[in-house]
Amino acid sequence: MRVGILTSGGDSPGMNACIRAVVRGCLYYGMEVYGIHQGYEGLINDEFEPMKTSSVADIIHRGGTILQTARSTDFMADEGMMKGYENLRMHGIEALVVIGGDGTLTGGEKLHRMTRMPVFGLPGTIDNDLAYTDFTIGFDTAVNTVLSAIGNIRDTSSSHGRTTIIEVMGRHCGDIALHAGLAGGAETILIPERGFEVEDIAKKLLAGKERGKLHSIIIKAEGVEMDSNVLAKQLADMIDCETKVVVLGYIQRGGSPTARDRILASRTGVRCVELIREGVSNAAIGIKGDTIVDYPLAVALAMEKNTHLDYQRICDILL
Repeated sequence: MRVGILTSGGDSPGMNACIRAVVRGCLYYGMEVYGIHQGYEGLINDEFEPMKTSSVADIIHRGGTILQTARSTDFMADEGMMKGYENLRMHGIEALVVIGGDGTLTGGEKLHRMTRMPVFGLPGTIDNDLAYTDFTIGFDTAVNTVLSAIGNIRDTSSSHGRTTIIEVMGRHCGDIALHAGLAGGAETILIPERGFEVEDIAKKLLAGKERGKLHSIIIKAEGVEMDSNVLAKQLADMIDCETKVVVLGYIQRGGSPTARDRILASRTGVRCVELIREGVSNAAIGIKGDTIVDYPLAVALAMEKNTHLDYQRICDILL
């Protein structure tokens, strides 16, 4: 059997560990593997490469993706998708593994629906915005990157006696902000799933100043509607304190994946290969608790993401 594998959309730490798991898992079971460069764009442009055990040597610790990635507008059109499918058939590919986020898995589900090509999705995104899995590959690394930044920014905020708003990634999902803010002891965490009043934040910051606090850290998810600079100006006027904005940006996507992300990538990658061997037609693979789970792609993508309400309650008590 011949399997194709690609990474698509935004890169995330642990994608290489996932590629390694799928490639070596396939080879272990006597399958051939073709890597497809540049995601769905490479699928359309016929950028296929046979992969061996040595192709994935020494990559488990590396961030990014050795297959590279791209966002493909051509693949969104039926014509582009069918061109990609014809390339899969030309190379004798009998199953396709896609690693990425919501857009990647949605593209894979449509390809399966239109062509009946077996497609398997692995959750490679720092955003943690896929509802069918508790955690996505790269999320834990991104949270730890933010934690490191919080520590550095706290030092200078304390030295200058200022308030700092740290804006983190996550698109419309506040999980990075919620987890990093809780672990980093931020005074306030702002996420798109929950509204807020600027006056309430100001009162909290003033209460901190009155008890001798030298600095304040606010973690704000990028999906929160209010612009970070607007928020900083309003707070500065209300509490009469210098307020800075730090946008962490793409630093959160890079870096060596944590042990947790490497293990998640390895476990889901091997399970993906097992599902292919079992003759499953399509699946999204993830984790619930400590159990690796799989669902049909359409079912997984239709699930609704629930914010960690318990985390919010703990934040209200502790922060």
